[in-house]
Amino acid sequence: MFGYVLPFQDVLKVCELREYKAYYCGLCRCLKEGYGFTGQLSLNYDMAFLGLLLTSLYEPDIPIQTVRCIAHLAHKHMVKKPVYLKYAADMNILLSYYKCVDDWNDEHKILKALYGRLLWFKAKKVKKKYPDKAKTIKESLDKLAAAEKDGCSDIDYISGCFGEICAALFVCHNDLWADDLSKMGYFLGKFIYLLDAYEDMEEDRKKNCYNPFLAPENGNMTQERIYQILLMMMSETGRAFERLPVVQNAGILRNIIYSGVWCRYENVKDKIYNAQKAAQE
Repeated sequence: MFGYVLPFQDVLKVCELREYKAYYCGLCRCLKEGYGFTGQLSLNYDMAFLGLLLTSLYEPDIPIQTVRCIAHLAHKHMVKKPVYLKYAADMNILLSYYKCVDDWNDEHKILKALYGRLLWFKAKKVKKKYPDKAKTIKESLDKLAAAEKDGCSDIDYISGCFGEICAALFVCHNDLWADDLSKMGYFLGKFIYLLDAYEDMEEDRKKNCYNPFLAPENGNMTQERIYQILLMMMSETGRAFERLPVVQNAGILRNIIYSGVWCRYENVKDKIYNAQKAAQE
């Protein structure tokens, strides 16, 4: 349920793309230094966005390194590792661990169970550091699992379960900006859950698995209706973001919120169209 919150690189300025990559590589570096290779495997665009957002809002000192890694053997590249990327790395581990546990409980996915065991000790350290975050994630995932098991047809409620998780992750300080960060995380989390459900819709239909868009109570959920729901989620995300006094990297963040996520949506839509066309042939 990750990898939807990324930039539309084709329209980023060269300097903005370089800056974004420095943060993304910085998150990768923070995961490796804090949690080793197994932690590094959990790297995703969504938590890179969180680290970039919080750094841009709070403007802390930003350590900069020039490094060479296995993904960039030919040349060194710039890496930024502000404190909020380390926070994002912690949240990345915590969320990845609980998601592995949830996937095992729901679908008995062996690989997820094995990866969850590898993350157990790392997640234990993060839970000790952020007990309230860990509690929120676990309780919300439990609510989500129960709703899915019951075949919940309430799209707002079930996506809100994941929204509550992201709302908690986005708030790292109880300050003036906590409410807007919480709202931004909540609606972005709902968007992530629903776009993931949309991407899995045809496969879930074939396997007769739960999907909120396939619930009989929701009737024949058209692509246009799904788009309108997703648009509402991102509209609220954008409203909350615009209330934040973000100056640094504002162009990159707006690119992700207003363009990047929709490029990902178009990719999902094309994937579904091609799958439907192949099924008809």
